[in-house]
Amino acid sequence: MNEIINKKVEFRDLGKMDYQEAWDFQESVFSKIVSKKIKNRNLPVEAREPTENYVFFVEHPHVYTLGKSGKEDHLLLDEHGLESNQATFYKINRGGDITYHGPGQLVGYPILDLDNFFTDIHKYLRLLEEAIIRTLADYDVEAGRIEGLTGVWIDHIEQKNPRKICAMGVKSSRWVTMHGFAFNINPDLSYFGHIIPCGIDDKAVTSLKQELGKEIDLNEVKEKLKNHLVTLFEME
Repeated sequence: MNEIINKKVEFRDLGKMDYQEAWDFQESVFSKIVSKKIKNRNLPVEAREPTENYVFFVEHPHVYTLGKSGKEDHLLLDEHGLESNQATFYKINRGGDITYHGPGQLVGYPILDLDNFFTDIHKYLRLLEEAIIRTLADYDVEAGRIEGLTGVWIDHIEQKNPRKICAMGVKSSRWVTMHGFAFNINPDLSYFGHIIPCGIDDKAVTSLKQELGKEIDLNEVKEKLKNHLVTLFEME
């Protein structure tokens, strides 16, 4: 546990960025924070420095990513299929199965030192979900959780046609987080037809645009989501 608590969080919009470039950038920031924590342990309390916290928002070109617990056959495209759809594929070090990122989807990468907030990954995931749920409520869209499934869902209560609107997959080391969530605002949903999303083949995927029947201002969503994250995590 840090003796110096820093609840300040820098929100940064990375715009449109290649997946590999964003991954390398995340790894760089993540490694610096972890290194500082290790260094702090060998210093007297008065010489220790607070660790930083970030939330990065980004959009990616068409890309499929497979988490550590995923199966490669959940990607239904071969190399030629990926090329013809102008998509790329990466195996990555987050939890979870396969998911899609692309234009019109708001991807969030919180790189937080949870020692500054709380040391509980389960609580961390639930608060990320809650921030998405509250953002959807701002658009009069009711969403929630389905027991045993990570992420945020529409029709989560009766489950007559449950559909995922936000996928999540995170990694943490020494209580520092990376990776995060993929919130479907205006993406081309046909790209989800090329995978078994998160390994779940009996539930659909949706977007805010599909639920409301109109294009949504992505920057407006970012601002609403940021405000909910600040409130829920008691960020400064």
